[in-house]
Amino acid sequence: MKKELKELIQKDLSRVYDGPLTIKQRLFLPPQIKYIILWRKASFYQNGNPIAKAYYSLKLLKLSERTGLQIPTQTTIGEGLYIGHHGRIIMNPDVTIGNNVNLATGITIGQCNRGAKKGVPTIGNRVWIGTNAVIVGKITIGDDVLIAPGAYVNQDVPSHSIVIGNPAVIHPAEHATKDYINKTV
Repeated sequence: MKKELKELIQKDLSRVYDGPLTIKQRLFLPPQIKYIILWRKASFYQNGNPIAKAYYSLKLLKLSERTGLQIPTQTTIGEGLYIGHHGRIIMNPDVTIGNNVNLATGITIGQCNRGAKKGVPTIGNRVWIGTNAVIVGKITIGDDVLIAPGAYVNQDVPSHSIVIGNPAVIHPAEHATKDYINKTV
């Protein structure tokens, strides 16, 4: 495995585990952690070795069916990805996500097909996305943003904000993700 891929996976794992994994931890990784590792490998080999690409893509597809996680390998995601539980997450392949982002179950991050916001979201660093949140359209979510469970977000969100409700209401908040985004890399 390439050094940069190993380092990226380690940064994701460091959001959950302190130090190198023990043998017991390796044997009993939660499904969402296995998914992140396989997703990183499948994404890494997307434009490289065709045998590795096919192998990891097939393994990822099988795990996706078991977990409900659907993050395309074309999606751009920074280091320190954290998925709290396995369960439905649906994401458009053109989405861009920054570093140290937490994803909860039931979220959708997708595109808007018409109008001024036609396109997909760009999500910053240290963003916490709560259960059943929906983020759609060509919008920008800043850094240090907490998106509350059940929020429907289809507008730009400035850094240091909390987003609540449907339609989304944005509340400025310094350190919006304090105690929500831990163990950043």
